[in-house]
Parts: sequence; structure tokens; C-alpha cells
Amino acid sequence: MNTLAKATEPQIAGFHAHVYFEASSLEKARALCERAARRFPSLQMGRVHQQAVGPHPDWSCQLAFGAGIAGEVISWLALNRDGLVVFTHPLTGNELADHRDHAIWMGAVRPLDLSIFKAE
Repeated sequence: MNTLAKATEPQIAGFHAHVYFEASSLEKARALCERAARRFPSLQMGRVHQQAVGPHPDWSCQLAFGAGIAGEVISWLALNRDGLVVFTHPLTGNELADHRDHAIWMGAVRPLDLSIFKAE
């Protein structure tokens, strides 16, 4: 790879995983997020939102973690999500691209409201 191509690649500062749920799966989602926080001490569990927040169409809980443990966390979520939808994206500073182009979906792909992000 040449130096110019490497210089223009986005740098990943970390990741967010959003565990989606509804009223009937609230406790399952909360338990999953709490287990993830215990399993990965550097992972930060956000609030459990019982409403749509930001671009997310469903209730959700955010898990924030560093790029260095991304493979381990994403693999663990894939095996332990118990049918819940998990939307994961990197943090590169370009929120539109991170949510639209760099998304990793586990389960059904849900329609995000990307209109809140400016094109960069």
C-alpha cells in the first residue's frame, strides 16, 4: 500500500454498538448490555432508552468500546445477542459515513434517520 492511500484512510477511534429492543424485550436487552459491561471492563454501557434517540428507529442501549477490543466484543455480541438486533459502527469523525457506509448489522437491518447528519 502506498503512503498516499494510507494517509487518506479513515482512522477508527472506537466503536458504538446499539442494542435495539421493544417493550417485550426490554429486560433481555438490559441483561445483555449489563453482561457485556461486566465481560469487557473497558466497555461503557450507556442509558437504556425507551424511545427512539438520534438516528435510531427503535428503543436502544449503546455500548461504547475501543478499536482494540472490537473484534472480541463484536464476536461476543454475535454469539450472545439472543435474537436482538445489534447495530455497530466505527467512530471515524464522519457520522454519516459511519452510520451509512461502515455499518455492521446483526439481525434485521433497520431504517436509520440519516437526515440528522451532515454530508462530509
